[in-house]
Amino acid sequence: MNIFVKFSISILAILSFSFIILDKGEPANPKDESKWKVIFNGKNLKGWVPKIHHHEVGDNYANTYKVIDGAIVVNYDEYGAFEDRYGHLFYEKPFSSFHLVWEYRFTDQWLKDAASYTYRNSGIMFHSQAPETILKEQDWPISVEYQMLAEEKEGVARPTGNMCSPGTDVVFEGKVDPRHCINSTSPTFKWNEWVKAELIVYGDSIVHHLVNGDTVLTYSLPQIGGGVANRFDPAIKVDGTPLKSGYIGLQSEGQGVMFREIKIREL
Repeated sequence: MNIFVKFSISILAILSFSFIILDKGEPANPKDESKWKVIFNGKNLKGWVPKIHHHEVGDNYANTYKVIDGAIVVNYDEYGAFEDRYGHLFYEKPFSSFHLVWEYRFTDQWLKDAASYTYRNSGIMFHSQAPETILKEQDWPISVEYQMLAEEKEGVARPTGNMCSPGTDVVFEGKVDPRHCINSTSPTFKWNEWVKAELIVYGDSIVHHLVNGDTVLTYSLPQIGGGVANRFDPAIKVDGTPLKSGYIGLQSEGQGVMFREIKIREL
């Protein structure tokens, strides 16, 4: 653990309470609509850039991402084999401290040759490396993920709003957590139910995940580290580097999913 992380953990042990007591993570008046920016226009993919594993940045292979009825839809109608074509649709500019809101629901489309864990599973990446720096054969961007899950087996808990960390680490409960994914405290939702998701990020400090208005996970100090991401440019992955800002990306990993009402305000 580098000196920055040790010092920051000590400071956060003192400061975290003041953030957490906000409960829903609201840093400002949520009714002030003038501060919100709609980043998906509901009509087309203007302002969004795809990067799919095995393909160059900008190649929306087989129309993986399309707009249907006012939503960005991850769709596999034109696919043959999936062949690990994990993809991400990135918004064109980076953000540092922000409050992101969106709604999502899964579809009944899932490619059976995708990994089993991708079933009713998707997410939004943030603090990601720029899409143009992701190599053609790099599977996952170095980023932090707000993971979205839905019920897989009736009666079996499967929370949403979790955190996953391809090529990154976070501090959870006072220490760098070695797990790739950390579960939230959210309830389990049916696959075809619209869910409101929120992500509140204070640069490289505190991160809150919200589900339907409730805070379900809080952690801190996002930084480069860990594993999972493969075949990246080693110049990009400098472990221990604080993640102060980065790009937002909508995930595609073999499961159909819809995103709508995507808006952001900078903090």
